[in-house]
Amino acid sequence: MSDSNHRGRKRSRGRDAGSRRPAARGRPGTPAASQRGSGESPSGGPARRKKRSGTEGAKAGGKPTSSRKAPGRSDGPRKGSTSQGDRRAAPSGGQRQRGSSGRGEASPQRTARRDLRGPAAQLPRWVVEDLARVTPDRQVAPALEALGEASEAIATGSYHKAIKKAQVAKQLAPRDVTVRETLGLAAYRVGNWKVALAELRTYRRLSGETTHMPVEMDIQRALDRPEAIEQIWEDLQRLGGKPAVLKEGAVVYASHLVDRGDLDAAWEVVKPGRLTHDPFEEDLRMWYVAARIAALRGQTDTAGRLRNAILEHDPSFPGIDELETLIARSGDL
Repeated sequence: MSDSNHRGRKRSRGRDAGSRRPAARGRPGTPAASQRGSGESPSGGPARRKKRSGTEGAKAGGKPTSSRKAPGRSDGPRKGSTSQGDRRAAPSGGQRQRGSSGRGEASPQRTARRDLRGPAAQLPRWVVEDLARVTPDRQVAPALEALGEASEAIATGSYHKAIKKAQVAKQLAPRDVTVRETLGLAAYRVGNWKVALAELRTYRRLSGETTHMPVEMDIQRALDRPEAIEQIWEDLQRLGGKPAVLKEGAVVYASHLVDRGDLDAAWEVVKPGRLTHDPFEEDLRMWYVAARIAALRGQTDTAGRLRNAILEHDPSFPGIDELETLIARSGDL
């Protein structure tokens, strides 16, 4: 369900990062919300952060818009997958450890409830238990059924349907973090910034997690609210989070600084140290943004070195053609 917690090593493919808009998969420049993404949907298993195609969104220097699917601390629960192919923004389901039901199981156990049908019957036990803990008994089953349908809708890219089902689940279980997270990420996918921001803020308040703060920053970029971006970035630095979350945040914040024309400050945020031989996908996104910044500063050698490092690990990384063009133009100046 989330790209938030379980780190793996699967690389994403086929993402398009070249435009100024949030993409469905792995676009460097904004999250994936959230990561992001890399987790299973409620119907596919609990989400822990895996190696993510994570932060999706606009390229460095670009603006997210609502006409494309948004990133990704990724995004939205995905059925039957443990990798975050969608942002960066996939539901993480709150604070409980995602590798178990909270009782030490090595793998997620499906709910033993016999009153659930369809996708809800495949929800992990911890999702069911968490929702039941904060929801009146008579509303638990219908809330889980709506949540399961919302998860399945996100898995198939039916984000408007996911919003409708998640809204039903919210009416029945407004205090459940996975419900609020799912609604926020589905709204983010269709560019409904107001709903997405409200729901992800509520998720953060209820769960205490910083998982989707990069997605919040990306939404504020779309709304052109630089002061809000600065505040969220400051809060993320203060509160901390998993390394992937902090890197996703750096990608968004550096892109925001490029938006403002502050290339030197943006470089300080994402400048790479040693280029590891086994990078996570959020590392590749940081390298991409750093390469763009280097090209914009006229540092073509540095930009080319970063481009080559990205291609070594992911030949189909989104936005490479655009980066090539930018480096070529920089060399002609």
